[in-house]
Amino acid sequence: MAFPIKTCIICEEEFELKPDKPGYANRCPTCSTPEAAELIAQHPAATSDREANAARRDAMRNLLYRKDS
Repeated sequence: MAFPIKTCIICEEEFELKPDKPGYANRCPTCSTPEAAELIAQHPAATSDREANAARRDAMRNLLYRKDS
């Protein structure tokens, strides 16, 4: 049985998703290492993504839970 072929969300290279692969299922083995996680967290795009996600959460919270008076 062949393992499914996935594309890494970090480096966009294809890899086989094996059952005993450590790390995340959407990252290749080299991008799943602890050293790579530190580099990814320090990347400037990660900060802007966090800010954008926080803004999205606030907007959804306001839309869902505001009181219509």
